[in-house]
Amino acid sequence: MRFSSAIVAAAIGICATSISAFTPSRGSIARSSIASTQQSSPLTQLNQYASATAGAINLADEYAQRDVYSMEEFASQYGMQKAPGVELYSDDGSDYQLITQQPIGAGQTILYVPSDIILSSEKAYQEFGGEIQQAEQVLVQIDQGTKARLPLFRLMVKILAEYDQGENSAWFPWLNSLPRVYYNGVSMTNDCFSCLPPYAGWLTSTEKANYDSFVQALRGGYVALQSVNDDMVTQWAYNVALTRFQEVWSPTRAKLIAPMADMLNHSAEPNCEITFDDMGNCQVLAMYDIPAGMPLTISYGDPTNPTPIFAQFGFLPSDCTTLFCKAMHLEPYIKELGIDFKDLLIQVETGEIAPKVWDLFLYHILATNDPGAAEQYYVAMKSGDEATRQQYQDQYFQYTLDSMKQHVYSILEDVDTLTVRAQNFDLNTHPRVPVIVAHNNLVRDTFSMTAQLLEQMG
Repeated sequence: MRFSSAIVAAAIGICATSISAFTPSRGSIARSSIASTQQSSPLTQLNQYASATAGAINLADEYAQRDVYSMEEFASQYGMQKAPGVELYSDDGSDYQLITQQPIGAGQTILYVPSDIILSSEKAYQEFGGEIQQAEQVLVQIDQGTKARLPLFRLMVKILAEYDQGENSAWFPWLNSLPRVYYNGVSMTNDCFSCLPPYAGWLTSTEKANYDSFVQALRGGYVALQSVNDDMVTQWAYNVALTRFQEVWSPTRAKLIAPMADMLNHSAEPNCEITFDDMGNCQVLAMYDIPAGMPLTISYGDPTNPTPIFAQFGFLPSDCTTLFCKAMHLEPYIKELGIDFKDLLIQVETGEIAPKVWDLFLYHILATNDPGAAEQYYVAMKSGDEATRQQYQDQYFQYTLDSMKQHVYSILEDVDTLTVRAQNFDLNTHPRVPVIVAHNNLVRDTFSMTAQLLEQMG
């Protein structure tokens, strides 16, 4: 169902007659006012737009209606503004996205969200003060690796706190507009991990382990959260934070969620970008001319390597063009060579192998059998000595080809076994099986083409 692009702004006196009128909200909301649950709070009064279903958000029903209508009304009342023709749209009433029914020019502001209603990890840190500081100290003691993810932890705490307030939360209309079910790594079980190839299994299980550390720290009781012992709620809150944040690095590193802007879908060739000004207001800008009828999209991650997107967001981009070569058994050599996973790719449409994959396999062969030759090849790669590099490739081509074939056929055999295992699970207890099978099928189809190309080489 489509929305009208008219902006309802009577409550704060903003008249957005054109995109050029996009200005910060004039009705600045005090921090204490946002956190308050008293009837006098302006944000609390906006809960008239919340769903008729009173009380807590229903997470038990995965088919519960997402009330995006009240969310848009709520955001508009506090200064969210859209370019003419920008609408929420859904094909099935479950998954929503933003589209434009009118042409949008390059550089034009598509969406404006004032800082007052943006959830911020920095604001959460200030709001919960010493409580969250203690919890973070425990978290880092549990896993030093989580130190880099403290902004995500703070967002999760904020979401849990607002969930606990139910319909009294200032952000209830936004919370009630969110998906109830996710299909990413955090939502998977050990059975799910056992059905994925090593790289995907590693990424998804690592995300789940990070979530487990977050929950363990929160259950220490330092932050007063009513729902912290409810696994369904904590997992949902983590997933909301994980799948909807934008990151900024100035003036300090922070993760932000801007209601309405978080409805933008992913594309390998996005037409929008999200920015935040010095006041923390969010603007969505057109990267180039966008014709009428087009979805409005951003990038959720590196389009050349869709597996991290799969692990974080729980879907496979339909427009991905490459896959990681799945050579996790060579990870020490990948690190030694300083190669990024995004450079070790196989083309989805043709099965062609990126040059650095050949470099990796050859270097492994040399390092295993002739360390002196490996050192020379390493120097040639690092110095850009293409003549020496090509000489080694020609000399050891058959060995590299045989090693590559062995790897590709091993992946194909593993993927078939893993897919059969996944298909034997009951969908009622393992609802993530379809997305796992889709991932494995993409790997199988791509590597099958690669196998054919390798066979043609000798």
